[in-house]
Amino acid sequence: MAVVKDVTRIGIVGNPRKLSALRLARDLSDWLSKKGIRTFVSHDCAKMLSNKKLVVKKEALLSNVDILIALGGDGTLLSTARLISSSGIPILGVNLGGLGFLTEVNYSRIYKILEQVLDNKFSIENRMLINGYVLRKGKGKVFPFSALNDAVISTEAIARVLKLETSIDKQYVTTYIADGLIISTPTGSTAYSLSAGGPIVHPALKAMIITPICPHTLTNRPIIVSEKSSISVEPIFETNKIALTIDGQIKFDLLHSDKLVVKKAPYVLKLISSSENDFFAILRKKLKWSGHSVKAFK
Repeated sequence: MAVVKDVTRIGIVGNPRKLSALRLARDLSDWLSKKGIRTFVSHDCAKMLSNKKLVVKKEALLSNVDILIALGGDGTLLSTARLISSSGIPILGVNLGGLGFLTEVNYSRIYKILEQVLDNKFSIENRMLINGYVLRKGKGKVFPFSALNDAVISTEAIARVLKLETSIDKQYVTTYIADGLIISTPTGSTAYSLSAGGPIVHPALKAMIITPICPHTLTNRPIIVSEKSSISVEPIFETNKIALTIDGQIKFDLLHSDKLVVKKAPYVLKLISSSENDFFAILRKKLKWSGHSVKAFK
């Protein structure tokens, strides 16, 4: 973990559909300004601000801030992560929703946490991302993307399985017959991949997880592969509705002869981490595991 550098400029983004995010953006902006911190707020989250001078487009935040605060839930953090993925700007996720693995700071603790950040008493977790593209016949690489959680191939057709020819480092692995296929990062291992029966992978590890969704062959199990691997997946079309979805938020329709290629990104997401929570404490809370050590009863 790296130590957060001196912070003098902070950006705020949020879910504009959440009234609580709009209000908190206003309150944080006022609070930070009183601390002498220049505060920039994304234009779609600035409806309640009295001072409109520091309202900028999301893309402009990258050249103006030392850290970003994302107000909303994991979805807000995921979209923000893709926006800043290669910039190296640390991000602090504030959870204003329900279940949140990434946005570990809740509303009641935000000011305490920011005091620690301004005093350089915070640390940063480096989270692996994946990059990828679709290789399309006659056009080459299309739809380049970056993802913090996962890339998913699935069908919109009801009760139709897919055939997905999968290779790792150009070596054929298998043709999955399944509802779909998830390629996830360790961070994404607690998202869709977990729901599909994939393993929980510690976010400090550098690896990719391939998880079939409801495989027709029960011996098709999730596979964890090296960070140095290149994964390619080619759907064998028996339906016209196959889509690639990135982090559950961006959809891209696949055509006949399209091939998905996924690799580890050459950069990481810098996630500001609370010293009060570790990965296993978050798992216990979110997955409702036992909260007591056996030693506590002795």
